[in-house]
Amino acid sequence: MAEDRATRVPGPDYLVSGRYRLESKIGGGGMGAVWLAHDELLDREVAAKQVISTAGMSDDTAAEMRQRAMREGRIAARLSHRNAISMYDVALDQGEPWLVMEYLPSRSLAQVLHMTSTLPEKQVAQIGAQIADALAEAHDSGIIHRDIKPGNILIANRGRQSGMVKLTDFGISRAKDDVQLTQTGVITGTPAYFAPEVARGEEPNEASDLYSLGATLYTAIEGVPPFGSDDNSLVLLHRVARGKINPPTHGGPLMTVILAMLEPDPRRRPTLAQARDRLAEVAAAGG
Repeated sequence: MAEDRATRVPGPDYLVSGRYRLESKIGGGGMGAVWLAHDELLDREVAAKQVISTAGMSDDTAAEMRQRAMREGRIAARLSHRNAISMYDVALDQGEPWLVMEYLPSRSLAQVLHMTSTLPEKQVAQIGAQIADALAEAHDSGIIHRDIKPGNILIANRGRQSGMVKLTDFGISRAKDDVQLTQTGVITGTPAYFAPEVARGEEPNEASDLYSLGATLYTAIEGVPPFGSDDNSLVLLHRVARGKINPPTHGGPLMTVILAMLEPDPRRRPTLAQARDRLAEVAAAGG
């Protein structure tokens, strides 16, 4: 029964599944907190993502949360790419699932933009090319990310990986052959970075991931998302559904690529591979 489940609250020095020693909380997300931890078996630092505790939930809801965590782990483990955070393990601790991932000392693009508002065009093109390459491989592996946004792009800021860009958080990703746990009418993702067709209720696909990446790069250049921002997510959702972005104040080769990615008609957008190559050309040219 739900009331019989253990209620120990993990904190620093807590040992997850007899192996992962928690050190400090480094972030959060839609499913729960993320901790820096030490893998005592392999003697390395990892990121351990605590799925929201099932304590107090009904048995059915708790089982669904566990299934969702296992599903996230399975999906993320399909992808092995230098620009995507690697999934190492799905550990069960007191019946609660934890996702154990590669730890990258980093700031998210959202954190960087909070400090700087915008980034130089060459850097934005470099970020875009790396994430587009990871997404292209994810799509080839049958994975749709569904939540590309500045908060899910990490930029390494220490050590020999400094400057490396990696995509993270496959928490609402879905394999193209996985129809489990879908809920009609439930908004998942971040409306400010939705493709118009997703805002209108269509199922996310490769083209909508591309659009979300374009919206993220637009934000890094312009300082605001292409449809602006609004605390009322439904108001923003209706604005996105109309597909008319705010005209950019920047021009040039990079914005030309971004606007192609933000084409309202998904059939007229480039592929991820095409976008990646165009972004790489802009970065190489210093544009």
